[in-house]
Amino acid sequence: MADFERTAPDTIRMERLLDAPIETVWRYLAESDLRRTWFAEGAIEPRVGGAVQLVFDHDNLSDGDVPYPEPYAKWKGARGEERVVEFDPPHVLAFSWVGGTEGVARFELFAEGDRTRLVLTHSGITGPAPMANFGAGWNSHLAVLQARLAGRGIPDFWALHARSEAEVKAALDRLPNPASGV
Repeated sequence: MADFERTAPDTIRMERLLDAPIETVWRYLAESDLRRTWFAEGAIEPRVGGAVQLVFDHDNLSDGDVPYPEPYAKWKGARGEERVVEFDPPHVLAFSWVGGTEGVARFELFAEGDRTRLVLTHSGITGPAPMANFGAGWNSHLAVLQARLAGRGIPDFWALHARSEAEVKAALDRLPNPASGV
């Protein structure tokens, strides 16, 4: 995973080059009806301090009827209310995670011709297990976003997620840990 790195002991960073203009990618971040096709639905109050409603229904992410794997079944329909911590359309959207106890997810968008470079940084992650979990989750969701923007489907989100878990675990095992200096 060349586009995945641990930049600090509590921070992961991912990049994707997306086949859509920056305004379109921004809409997929900010608009509930589009965001639900790759991540979670819910309104975002478009200002710093505004509420971010997240409603997770991964049934929306697979093209077919794919059951939730047992370890994730308890999260079906999970809801969270987060807070916008940075809002600069169409360049930056950042919001708290688990009320800030699991840090901040920050999306940066850079126009590159008719494409967009998305940089996702999730900081404030509380340990190795959450780091692996967030890494796999974000890797999976960004793959879905890439597919949606390119007009491709996702036959089985959970198979994609299982691959992401293995890739992220291998990457974290291989990557230097900024805390240890190795």
